Amino acid sequence: MYNLLQHSQICPHSAVHVLLKENIIQKLLVFERKILRGIFGPTKENQTWRIKNNEELDKLIKHENIVNFIIVQRLSWFGHIQRMAETRADKKICK
Repeated sequence: MYNLLQHSQICPHSAVHVLLKENIIQKLLVFERKILRGIFGPTKENQTWRIKNNEELDKLIKHENIVNFIIVQRLSWFGHIQRMAETRADKKICK
């Protein structure tokens, strides 16, 4: 397992498989919503306070969640690896 995780830090296309399993995606989204509820705080409606629901949080962050950010960063790193010279150690490890 350690080798797989260590390899995933260097080679992003394998990291997507390790990092973005469905259960991990759900845990990341739940954690993100928990943090966002703390940042944005509650909503006052009809003289009562309530926590923001998931749709309200999604509108506030403009549908840019942590999972999408991770995917974009991994793809960016993959493009970086592809543009490297064939003699670089990082590129050799990914092949």
